Amino acid sequence: MPMLDDLMPWGVRPLRTGRSWVLAPDPETLRARWDRLVTTRGTERDALFGCTRGRTPRTAVGQLPGQRTATGRFAQEDGRCPEPVRILHGPFDQQWLIPDHRLIDSARPELWRVADERQVFVLEQPGPQQNRGPAVLVSGLLPDGHAPTGRPGRIRPFYRRPGGVEPNLAPGLLGALERQYGQEVAPEDALAWVTAASEHSPTGCAVPLPADPALWSLGIDIGRRLMEIQLRGVHGRQRPRLPGGRRPYVRTALPPWPDALAYDRAQETLEVGTGRISPVPVSAWEFRQGGVRVLDLWFDNRTSPVAPGTLDALRPTSWPQEWTSELLALITVLSLLSEVGADRDDFLRELAGGDLIEVPEVLPVPAEARRPASVLDHCEEGPEGQFALL
Repeated sequence: MPMLDDLMPWGVRPLRTGRSWVLAPDPETLRARWDRLVTTRGTERDALFGCTRGRTPRTAVGQLPGQRTATGRFAQEDGRCPEPVRILHGPFDQQWLIPDHRLIDSARPELWRVADERQVFVLEQPGPQQNRGPAVLVSGLLPDGHAPTGRPGRIRPFYRRPGGVEPNLAPGLLGALERQYGQEVAPEDALAWVTAASEHSPTGCAVPLPADPALWSLGIDIGRRLMEIQLRGVHGRQRPRLPGGRRPYVRTALPPWPDALAYDRAQETLEVGTGRISPVPVSAWEFRQGGVRVLDLWFDNRTSPVAPGTLDALRPTSWPQEWTSELLALITVLSLLSEVGADRDDFLRELAGGDLIEVPEVLPVPAEARRPASVLDHCEEGPEGQFALL
């Protein structure tokens, strides 16, 4: 079977922040952490900053592409916090990040250059042999590629240039698929197929290709449904919704700070401290990625104890209403993915029992397809306000 690394050859390693405090579930927390940091000086600032080999307050570094942040050394910083941006943290958790290159060890600027309202990121997912979840996920938000367990896979932008230009596909792949299936194959069809058909293998993410054109069309349909749910309404897309009567609602108000998450199977009720949310299907509660229950991970990311005196300890003193709304949205996403997942399981069994093809005429891909495209249509400020003439 072809590997995803061959069909979508340009992949980027996950972001490495180097310090957890630059990421938070709400933007107000990030602004409070920034203000605390810039009002301290000397060794105390270093301690709060969390120095690493990649970053200290004295590291000189350029702007992240597309962001208007200062490039002077952070040791002299006394201005306002840059506007936080929404990113995807891990497989399903939408959080906020301070987009300041001086604070992030490895921000992967090549990803920021192509992140726009047309971009779709494909995320390879690691996982154990059981309960490992889909092999790939898609996101309209810039993902950090964090994996709750296992070694994180690569992040593969579907478009190599801003504006939805130049799909990240092996040269000649679309033509080979059109000859095989006797129909036009759009770049987005290939993306939908990858979303539906990718599977874990000992050597990475494999993408089986069927000999049957009808099975190819079925996979594209399922992939489009999965993508519509996972993209979660970003960049003007329609937000996923459950039919009336099945939508989760808060039945009992959540406490000021929930201390535990539990589930009542008989009542299909999610217990958030003393609060109650229902209906929550068992499939949403049991939805796992990489062997980890997604709802548990989401809750732990907001309530786990942190070391006192650190910037991580600066967080809301009471449960924000926005978090409740985000939890309801996540339950909706997991419920819908479980429904489409049942159709996908039937599709994968049929795919495994049928004949497969190879695409040898487009492999191996040329080396330049594995490198980012040249994107030099805007200025990027370098360290200490410098610019380079190329």
